[in-house]
Amino acid sequence: MMFPQFKRAALFALPAVAAVSQTTSSDATKTADAGIIASTYSGSTASVLLNGTYTTFTAQYTLPAAIDYGANLIPNVEDPQAKVAQSVCPGYKASNVMHNQYGFSATLNLAGPACNVYGTDVDVLNLTVAYQSLHRLAVEISPAHVTAENATWYILPSDQVYKPEQTDEVTDDSDLQFVWSNDPSFSFAVLRKSTGDVLFSTEGTVLVYEDQFIEFVSALPQNYNLYGLGERLHGIRLGDNLTATMYAADNGNPIDRNLYGTHPFYLDTRYYEKDSMTGNLTLLTGNASANASYISYSHGVYLRNSHGQEPILNAGNITWRTLGGTIDLYFFDGPTPAEVTKQYQTGAIGLPAMQQYWTFGYHQCRWGYKNWTMMQDVVDNFAKFGIPLETIWNDIDYMFQYRDFENDPNTFPYDQGKMFIDGLHGNNQHYVTIVDSALYIPNPDNVSDAYSVYSQGHDMDVFMKNPDGSEYIGAVWPGFTVFPDWTAENATQWWTESLKEWHQKIQVDGIWIDMSEVSSFCVGSCGTGNLHLNPVHPPFQLPGEPGDVDYGYPEGFNITNATEAAVASSLSASQASANSATQTSSSTTTQPYLRTTPTPGARNVDHPPYVINNQLGDLGVHAVAPNATHSTGVQEYDIHNLFGIDILNATYIALTETIKAKRPFIIGRSTFAGAGRYAGHWGGDNYATWESMLFSIPQALDFSLFGIPMFGADTCGFSGNSDEELCNRWMQMSAFFSFYRNHNTLGDNSQEPYIWSSVIDASKRAMSIRYSLLPYIYTLFHSAHTTGSTFLRAMAWEFPNDPSLVDANRQFMLGPSLLITPVLLPQATTVNGVFPGSKDGVVWYDWYNQSAVPASYGANVTMDAPLGHINVHIRGGSVLPQQEAGLTTTECRNSSWSVIAALSAEGTATGSLYIDDGESIIQNSTLYVDFTAENQRLYASARGLWQEKNALANITVLGVQNAPKNVSLNGQALMSGVNYNSTSKVLKVTGLQNATSSGAWAKDWVLEW
Repeated sequence: MMFPQFKRAALFALPAVAAVSQTTSSDATKTADAGIIASTYSGSTASVLLNGTYTTFTAQYTLPAAIDYGANLIPNVEDPQAKVAQSVCPGYKASNVMHNQYGFSATLNLAGPACNVYGTDVDVLNLTVAYQSLHRLAVEISPAHVTAENATWYILPSDQVYKPEQTDEVTDDSDLQFVWSNDPSFSFAVLRKSTGDVLFSTEGTVLVYEDQFIEFVSALPQNYNLYGLGERLHGIRLGDNLTATMYAADNGNPIDRNLYGTHPFYLDTRYYEKDSMTGNLTLLTGNASANASYISYSHGVYLRNSHGQEPILNAGNITWRTLGGTIDLYFFDGPTPAEVTKQYQTGAIGLPAMQQYWTFGYHQCRWGYKNWTMMQDVVDNFAKFGIPLETIWNDIDYMFQYRDFENDPNTFPYDQGKMFIDGLHGNNQHYVTIVDSALYIPNPDNVSDAYSVYSQGHDMDVFMKNPDGSEYIGAVWPGFTVFPDWTAENATQWWTESLKEWHQKIQVDGIWIDMSEVSSFCVGSCGTGNLHLNPVHPPFQLPGEPGDVDYGYPEGFNITNATEAAVASSLSASQASANSATQTSSSTTTQPYLRTTPTPGARNVDHPPYVINNQLGDLGVHAVAPNATHSTGVQEYDIHNLFGIDILNATYIALTETIKAKRPFIIGRSTFAGAGRYAGHWGGDNYATWESMLFSIPQALDFSLFGIPMFGADTCGFSGNSDEELCNRWMQMSAFFSFYRNHNTLGDNSQEPYIWSSVIDASKRAMSIRYSLLPYIYTLFHSAHTTGSTFLRAMAWEFPNDPSLVDANRQFMLGPSLLITPVLLPQATTVNGVFPGSKDGVVWYDWYNQSAVPASYGANVTMDAPLGHINVHIRGGSVLPQQEAGLTTTECRNSSWSVIAALSAEGTATGSLYIDDGESIIQNSTLYVDFTAENQRLYASARGLWQEKNALANITVLGVQNAPKNVSLNGQALMSGVNYNSTSKVLKVTGLQNATSSGAWAKDWVLEW
């Protein structure tokens, strides 16, 4: 089978074809001034396949594919000629130690002749060690003498990325201890005092500190368990032999390579076998024994650095390398995974933004909704089939020639848009659109080619520059484009004014930020001198254009749909043959590798001497070039990884000014540590494959760890044609992610859940669970917002004393109470899974029949999983508040309440509920409800001023071992509505509306049985 190869905004090596546009330059005979752009307008036409129909457009100039080719580089980790810094550099010696109440400072002097291996060595460094709080230790190493004249390095300012500050917390009892040595050169270690464990140690290695290269090495125990260091698609546990490059890149979703965001943080969990006789602890370095007893300790490490970087995980150490900046390290002592994530978020990067209630409903999108009529048809079809729909989205189709903050007047006119959005809002539904990160720059030869968003930004001086001071002009969807400089004084004001002006015409409810790595389809300022060609077509085919029709289907499609698969395979082969015949053969040989020699006192930012293992190679390929300059004089090289968080911050501010008093809803593609304060994230341009579905689980878990709990993948896959079986399974699994959206690309088959009858049923079944659990989901998210707790959880984090779970990521937990076991393979009717905690007596209940599941420690249980069924289990000891499922979240919030109490083996359970108005940034009133079950009683007690009017209808108690003789509510015997199932051990109490008519939580109550 042919699988989808298109990566949105990423295929830059395809032959140029006629492009689509409604306008061309006023002078179609002009050619580009730059040598790489030498063609003229073709004057022909092009056809694009949209939803089965070819539409013809006027052709325009297409950029050549070679415009996005960079230098031929070999990553240092693969280069046999690469210098080994640890072998040739002298390290440093510490002196001038000065203690203070929080720690100490020292001077580090180069311990020998400079090696200048990948840059210019810094002779003198400052070391600062501070116990900033009871659980956080800061270690900073930076150049000692920084002036405007001599600085060839970059120090990240605290007003751009939050820098953790010293607290007044008493740190005498800190479990962390910093020690150092000068033998034979400066090294340091961080210890855990309570266990004596060495958490981080550079002993036996040298510190390398240059203006374009920093390296430090820390030992790791055998078979270590590290989590984090994103963004990449990888199993949840990071093992040996991984180069964890972090450089924001727009290139789809390859496995084990750097993706859209940068999160230089890891969680390290270490297991100890506990001697039953002495209580002594022994570090586990091999396989766990089913008969042994274990305890774990976790800690976290965060490197606050915005440069391109790559921690390299080897068998016995982590070698951390960056292309500049400082060593700004933070250690968090845990000792549990949950405490580490809370310490990281509350103390180092900030807590995630609270989302509006409606954002937890179902979202539908695609690249290919080409007008308001089509959008309305989609909304109507969801209603027709009774499938919940909370929000419908537009991809770039709505834009006028792909320009931000301008609707296409022919297909998405403002007057029709107002009617459409008013209809959504009248039905308690919502509308969200994409906004890209590059702005079209008009053709100076075409007086009608005006674009006020650009001209206003130009007048306010908010765009990145070339080194000569001219505007940096790359190429993205609209053609030649400029890029906001978020360090510019007026940038956020301009962005806010542009959004506000557009919002007056189109009342969007949220913003989707794309292309924010920041992406460009050419190397360098390719638009300089070529604006008379604008608008130009990207240097690759769009999906659906002739020669790029997608015939890919998921694994197993050839079994379930053999005839269709054969036809698709034949058409794919024909297309490949035709494309091959039209391509010009080249006899040129591959260029030799470019290896840059350091120049003392100068930086080569375009091709730094150390070459990170960036999946796109050259740092300037498919990205704004490293030499693009910001208003502060800083180059893109130093802050490339921050564009994504900066545009999210600006959009957050803009939305608070535009949709006043309501929490901004933003989903962004490129993120950095702390981006969760402003936005959620989606998994980017994935594929309609079972593999993509599987990898979305560890990706979601990673973003819970990174403090971005609002996460979801493009359900059913973005690129490639999904099929009924894959979409059936994926729609059910995504129902348990925080952000639940179906989205696919232009030209591929439609994959809305109503396309297939079985997917309708499967989606409605999973959605009914999700929507009934919205109170639990909202409460869980509020906890993440206020404490830094995780939303989706790896079983290893929730059950930290079970080493058998270290790399389990085919199951996941929604908060502490729900275990989700999806089917991740085609043609499967069963699924295997484990039930963690069973060794310690944890009871699990099947969601559907509500009976306890027999499970033993480590057993891989086979569960029935026919198509349309996803296994969901409730953890004993949990209390789950519920409301009735509906077609919108508003319907759910206006329905009666229910409670499920799943008793532990000891007959106890706890839970909580948080209620507010679901949208305001500042709350006038809130309500907290605590649930406790013990001794055959379930208590509910509330505190707060929120007036909840909906009554309590039902209470279900799981694991009631004996038939109750009497059941009462607040001492009043219940004479009806009581049912006990002696087989499932379930007690159900219904019909409580009259007894709670003033509101489910208006009065405290106790159910006794």
